[in-house]
Amino acid sequence: MKADVHTLDAKANGEVNLDDALFGVEPRADILQRMVTYQLAKRQAGTHKSKQRSEIAGTTKKFGRQKGGGGARHGNRKSNIFIGGGKSHGPVPRSHAIDLPKKVRALALKMALSSKQAGEKLVVLDDAKSKDGKTASLRTQLGKLGIDNALIIDGAELDANFARAARSIINVDVLPAQGINVYDILRRDKLVLTKAALSSLEERFK
Repeated sequence: MKADVHTLDAKANGEVNLDDALFGVEPRADILQRMVTYQLAKRQAGTHKSKQRSEIAGTTKKFGRQKGGGGARHGNRKSNIFIGGGKSHGPVPRSHAIDLPKKVRALALKMALSSKQAGEKLVVLDDAKSKDGKTASLRTQLGKLGIDNALIIDGAELDANFARAARSIINVDVLPAQGINVYDILRRDKLVLTKAALSSLEERFK
């Protein structure tokens, strides 16, 4: 299939062939959901921690009489039933990551790319470069292209001026080709790929 190529000034600049193996896959909601869950679980720090009874600072001296107190026979105040005591079965540092086969992850990325192409939410740019690095100028250029909520993917390296200009624009993310992922593709309305990004993707899945 073919796609029109535009410049940042919203001018036509020829066409490019899109690989059907990347942009012609029928999306499946269950595969995409599994991939998003995998990504979000993997990014969790897992550093939450609460103190258990053995970790509370304090004396272990019995604070009341065994009999005659009119209540339960408690040992020390570090018990989990008292204020300031330990927490029973509380969170401990751990990894939240889940397993997902490499082939499924690759398939999910192809489906995410295909969903944008099928929904006419894919924009191909000749390149993503800014001369002055000004946010106002880039916002105007993106407005001419009808882009106000998008993920922009460039080649192996980002243009420093373009990245600087884009970072202050709300709902616009810029990533190098190696950083493309399913979650960021789906969370933005449009996907913008440069010709360098397309070449990198085709090389990656060759």
